[in-house]
Amino acid sequence: MKNPLKIYNTRSREKENFVPANPPFVGLYACGPTVYGDAHLGHARQAITFDILFRVLSHVGYNVRYVRNITDVGHLENDADQGEDKIAKKARLEQLEPMEVVQRYMNDYHRNMQQLGVLPPSIEPRASGHIIEQQELVSRIIEAGYGYEVNGSVYFDVEK
Repeated sequence: MKNPLKIYNTRSREKENFVPANPPFVGLYACGPTVYGDAHLGHARQAITFDILFRVLSHVGYNVRYVRNITDVGHLENDADQGEDKIAKKARLEQLEPMEVVQRYMNDYHRNMQQLGVLPPSIEPRASGHIIEQQELVSRIIEAGYGYEVNGSVYFDVEK
């Protein structure tokens, strides 16, 4: 590439040349919204940031697979280790089924991002569709010694 793309690396705290692991393919993953309420500025910031990165990488010639998940289950209040699931609570308060809450706010989120001109991702999986894979991954993390369980919650061993 004539003019290499430089991206700020928060770990090294320096601008570095972008070098994909498997050129010309680039995988881009963004954690998407937990859909239990209206989209807000934080959702917009994340979506716009990744939209710009997706567009730049595509423009300079990379084949980008952009994945953004939808969290539709298992997000507890106040990001604590215990408590009620945010979607279940919203469903109870609005007297709806949890997946009705998810569908409503996911549709609203998509409409809001479209209004901002944000491109949709290549793939948008829902957390509820991958629970078994998540459980298997957590088991492998614990077995490899990179995580541990305390009272039903799993933590990362940050020293490793």
